[in-house]
Amino acid sequence: MALGDGKQNMMETEASYRRDTFDPEEEYKMDHRRRGIALIFNHNEFSEELKLEKRRGTNADKEGLTRRLKGLGFEVKCFDNLKAEELLLKIHEASTCSHADADCFMCVFLSHGKDNDIYASDAKIEIQTLTALFKGDKCPTLVGKPKIFIIQACRGVEYDEPVLPLDAVDSETGGQDSNMMEVDAASVYTLPAGADFLMCYSVAEGYFSFRDPNNGSWYIQDLCEMLGKYGSSLEFTELLTLVNRKVSQRRVNISRNRNAIGKKQIPCFASMLTKKLHFYPKASN
Repeated sequence: MALGDGKQNMMETEASYRRDTFDPEEEYKMDHRRRGIALIFNHNEFSEELKLEKRRGTNADKEGLTRRLKGLGFEVKCFDNLKAEELLLKIHEASTCSHADADCFMCVFLSHGKDNDIYASDAKIEIQTLTALFKGDKCPTLVGKPKIFIIQACRGVEYDEPVLPLDAVDSETGGQDSNMMEVDAASVYTLPAGADFLMCYSVAEGYFSFRDPNNGSWYIQDLCEMLGKYGSSLEFTELLTLVNRKVSQRRVNISRNRNAIGKKQIPCFASMLTKKLHFYPKASN
């Protein structure tokens, strides 16, 4: 046998071994000492220069998420109405601290958005600037670990029209909301983030995101409900799919803007995860 043939056979054997050992059910390691930090940046008031409406109901979102994330073992840190400089400082602190003994990292923005930006109380910040701080070259202790960003903000100026599926049995599903609906202003576009990132958006690109001034946004309400029911048992992207379905079954009944009546909303997520993600109960919980 020629020397070249032996090398080729070895390469084929190695390739076969890699195929044989690839596990489609592989999960992220979630048995570190800590679950990890969850930052919630909550904005309901903005400087007059921005001409943005107050986000009534956002505190209900913050409180609901805080309760659910603590239940999953996260160390939740909430910040209200930070200025851009203050927000960037908190993000930088989180990216430079050690996550060596943590399972993952989560960051939530409850605000208005525009183009590639999310609003602090006095200015907008590019989302990619924030996520870039958690890539491997900037935050080595999160390499190979899930980095989850949840963004509750509008992503456009269109209303999602209701359609009736051919197999629908109840066209009234999701019409239970009776409060005046409000929207989060402007648009936020999906951004690539890198391996092991999960970007979760309250609405698909180009559309309004609805918020109840008493109970909070549709997306965060339904996300909290699914986290309460399935957060420690269901794979996380499967849970997000259930949230998509829950939100899609809602529609606007009452709004100051008559154009919003009857309109719908559908969230979305962009997954760069490389393994399955489960928030199994931790021993300390």
